[in-house]
Amino acid sequence: MKIWLDGALRDLESARVSVFDHGLTVGDGIFETVKAVDGKPFALTRHLDRLTRSARGLGLPDPDHDEVRRACAAVLEANPMPLGRLRITYTGGHGPLGSDRGEHGPTLVVALGETARRPDSTAVITVPWTRNERSALTGLKTTSYAENVVALARAHEHGASEALFANTVGRLCEGTGSNVFVVLDGEIHTPPLASGCLAGITRALAIEWTGAVETELPLDVLERADEVFLTSTLRDIQAVHRVDDRELPGAPGPVTAKAMRVFDEQAGADQDP
Repeated sequence: MKIWLDGALRDLESARVSVFDHGLTVGDGIFETVKAVDGKPFALTRHLDRLTRSARGLGLPDPDHDEVRRACAAVLEANPMPLGRLRITYTGGHGPLGSDRGEHGPTLVVALGETARRPDSTAVITVPWTRNERSALTGLKTTSYAENVVALARAHEHGASEALFANTVGRLCEGTGSNVFVVLDGEIHTPPLASGCLAGITRALAIEWTGAVETELPLDVLERADEVFLTSTLRDIQAVHRVDDRELPGAPGPVTAKAMRVFDEQAGADQDP
């Protein structure tokens, strides 16, 4: 296995990041996860644009898109696999043991892991913790992921693959690594970015390709929605067959099934939409 670290391909065993890297010590970093099918990244331009937005939100220098593209291409060529999780990590770099940044500049890591196609449907739970829609990190895809780790562990304890959050005013927000959509009377709805959710790449494409509407939704909409589905880089569109103790038999339902077909067709026609 080879990864890209600060300008070159390296063997996994020899690649080293400083123990004083701010991505480790204070979570001062951002990342993107990109689906790679047969060595080709999907929607890479959109991911790089969001990487830059996240960098600016944290006050990091803009990442060099040409360098990141070279890194992705090199890693994909060095590690052939049918379906991969391409991870781009960009941190504040070597710094002091505090929140102040150092003078060494950012760290760039690109790595690849093999994955498998997700099932057509899954179970989710809701958790008692909230997303803060007024946080300094709202809308940024940062490496400060500990609350997602805790929530996802809770989901796994309950036989689910995802945990869903409300925001501080009790409205439906997002999952630990996904966006959530609901079907009401045949129409697809998803929380707006103002809810505090991440501007997911797959979310944006699903809205564009299915005509979904951004709507402020109470958390309890999950108790009455006709259908529920998730979107993310590696899920694409995935139906939900259970929310907490509520079963949604027959998932994917007709609206979700159509959305899945449309997404697969559109994504198959353009690797960089």
